[in-house]
Amino acid sequence: MSRLSGKIAVVTGASKGIGAGIAKGLAAEGAAVVINYASSKDGAERVVADIKGKGGKAIAVQGDVAKTADVKKVFAETKQAFGRLDILVNNAGVYYSFLPLEEVTEEDFHRHFNVNVLGLLLATREAAKLFGDEGGASSISAPR
Repeated sequence: MSRLSGKIAVVTGASKGIGAGIAKGLAAEGAAVVINYASSKDGAERVVADIKGKGGKAIAVQGDVAKTADVKKVFAETKQAFGRLDILVNNAGVYYSFLPLEEVTEEDFHRHFNVNVLGLLLATREAAKLFGDEGGASSISAPR
């Protein structure tokens, strides 16, 4: 029996890169995985197909973690598909663009803050509602 058999996980930003690797790793350990993506539907569907092809359970759910309504939708679809949540991996993030100070705009700041900070808060808040009486686990995958 796998270590995470019967567990349900959401991985934000899981359509490629580190997030896809984390999602596949969780699935290999037995978890059913919700592959969250903001814009790369094809990438998310490839991750789901890979997990299912190896006998795992996964669904793809679109949602921008910087938008409250989208985050609520991700976790509502998680609850509808799997009934609960045990694990949240906050992986979604945007890389900081190193620019000369005079070129940094308010839009740059808000894009980074809204995805990297607000997104983590919104996702964790919604996840906590689904963790249930035994609690759950939440993590951040990598600094951005």
